Amino acid sequence: MKIFIMGAGGFGTALAIMANKIGHSVTLWSPFEEEIAELGKHREHLKLLQGIPIPAEVGLTCSLEQVPGQDMVIIATPSFAVRESVKLLRGLCPTQTVVACVAKGLEDGSFKTLSTVIGEELPEVRRVMVSGPSHAEEVARGCPTTVVAASSSREAAQFVQEALSGDALRIYASDDVLGVELGGALKNVIALAAGILDGLDGADNTKAALMTRGIAEIARLGVALGAKSETFAGLSGIGDLIVTCSSIHSRNRRFGILIGKGVPPEQALREVGMTVEGYACAKTAFELSKKQGVTMPITGEVYRVLYEGKDLKQALRDLMARPNRHESEAVWLLSR
Repeated sequence: MKIFIMGAGGFGTALAIMANKIGHSVTLWSPFEEEIAELGKHREHLKLLQGIPIPAEVGLTCSLEQVPGQDMVIIATPSFAVRESVKLLRGLCPTQTVVACVAKGLEDGSFKTLSTVIGEELPEVRRVMVSGPSHAEEVARGCPTTVVAASSSREAAQFVQEALSGDALRIYASDDVLGVELGGALKNVIALAAGILDGLDGADNTKAALMTRGIAEIARLGVALGAKSETFAGLSGIGDLIVTCSSIHSRNRRFGILIGKGVPPEQALREVGMTVEGYACAKTAFELSKKQGVTMPITGEVYRVLYEGKDLKQALRDLMARPNRHESEAVWLLSR
């Protein structure tokens, strides 16, 4: 099978290595000539995947001329670049081409999911969103990983499932595209908060509470928007949340640690040196929760810390001082 991957960052490169390993013909694309030249020179992503060779069979290009002959296109750019990337594919993808997207986020300003963005720009393709606990560093090394492929087309989801499954990658299918996308995007905000706690030398109890109540508020927003509640207990929900809140590979957590140590957000972004999806998503999620009338206390405090300069310890005190609630609020209200 011929696979074209747009985005030669850590995850795009990891997918190229993995797909090549299971026998596919892979082309890795970047709009930046210097990036492709660097990858070609070293056959290794020195910044993000040092020590993991890119096989000689993996093609490296800045051209899109090969797209029409591909069996699948994978979008692996940062979320903010998805719309501009798929615009480049207009007129190149035959009808019903499977376009899989591994980016996680919401479009800033419009609150649109990335599958919606892709559908607006490429209405003729079949969209599949792939999400779950999957750090690029571990995918590239062949560590056993499980993710979920979500699509409104069962056949498209199964196509991705069968094409990319191998000894080191197991893929489940889902029809809850919205839930899978929201889980993958919003967990970055909670992971950022987990990093802040680590930067403050927070206790294990506190972090466990943050993660548990974090997935609760993600699910609350998701269900309000039409997603299935059970999706947030799966790979793209609690699964992705666990790995992103606890791993040193998580750039959202690393960014949060810097914030917890008192580093200003702009400087922390520079120190991480890579896209921190949770930073932009905190603002988008906060605004979306207000628009929907959904209470998201952790997300709200993260927003105030990052964008309004709120004191970290005061934010934690305010979370702890909230009015008492039943743990399953909706069930409690219905039973009264």
